[in-house]
Amino acid sequence: MTPGTPSTPRIRRTARSRVPGGVLACAATLLAVAPGGCGMMRGETPTTGPSRVQSSSERPTVTAGDLVAAGRVLRTRGDVERALRAFERAIEMNPQYTAAYLAAGDIYREQGDYSSAERSYGQAAQIEPRNFDAQYSHGLALQLLSRFGEAVRAYLRALAIRPDDFQANLNIATAYLQLGDAEQGLPYAQRAVRLSPSSGEARVNLASIYAGLGRHTEAVTELQQASEMMSLNGSLLLNLANSLYQLGRFAEAANTLEEAVRLEPGAIAYERLGASRYRLGQATEAEAAFRRSLEADPAHYPAMNGVAVCLLSRYVLSDQTDEAARLEAMGMLRNSLRIEPQQPRVIELVRQFGA
Repeated sequence: MTPGTPSTPRIRRTARSRVPGGVLACAATLLAVAPGGCGMMRGETPTTGPSRVQSSSERPTVTAGDLVAAGRVLRTRGDVERALRAFERAIEMNPQYTAAYLAAGDIYREQGDYSSAERSYGQAAQIEPRNFDAQYSHGLALQLLSRFGEAVRAYLRALAIRPDDFQANLNIATAYLQLGDAEQGLPYAQRAVRLSPSSGEARVNLASIYAGLGRHTEAVTELQQASEMMSLNGSLLLNLANSLYQLGRFAEAANTLEEAVRLEPGAIAYERLGASRYRLGQATEAEAAFRRSLEADPAHYPAMNGVAVCLLSRYVLSDQTDEAARLEAMGMLRNSLRIEPQQPRVIELVRQFGA
């Protein structure tokens, strides 16, 4: 089935119709299903098969719950498409069955079809407003769709049901940060850490909130604790270096960034390393780092500005005789402005040294 398709073609209810792959045959006897197959139906023996043809009145009645249970078995076995068809058939049979919407939504989300997941979860949340899983999952799908304001409202509904859920507190804090409202996210990020003090993820999240509020000393503390709880990665180290830089701890920032580019070399990390080296008066090392940033991403304009500043410093120190350095610097700054025109300080440098 193509992700995003709301339902499969309706199956006609004839005496022979069934969910493809024998889902209905499994559903009525789900508790007896063995890992190797659907098990024997009533009146069947290992050697002879069905002992007689059953009348329609004797056939087991299949419910939406049976279909969901069968779909879960199929999903466990890796047969995701048939599982999804079973969940959708359950919704056709009982449009008010919350579990079917949640199960279908989980598959859509895992397939990356966040729009279909949001619709399924949203329907579940509407049918059963006091269902935590429905509200939380709806919030998650909305967040994955970058609909952060709606995600916050869904998470708030989930937290009204279960205030101390770790993941809901963690996610709503992130959603507030994505909205640019770190202040609102702070209490939820703090609660997530209280709920799971050994979670490095929660501490990184709280550190991001602190950094967004300009509370870099607290951000450094949280990130240092997180580094003891989880494997070091470039993102964690970059965040730590940024807060150290904001605190004027340039040597520590540079050392942290050296480790970051060793683990995950990239344009942003090299550019930040260049800025830290420049602040330490290490212009040659700074320029080299800025150029490494541009090797990783030729359009990373902060690194262009960094190279230009190093070149202009060289020009000034030469008593304004190093014309090659000035010309290259002007080229870098003009390229930077073509990418991002709203840079007043760069415009001023071009005016000052461009003549």
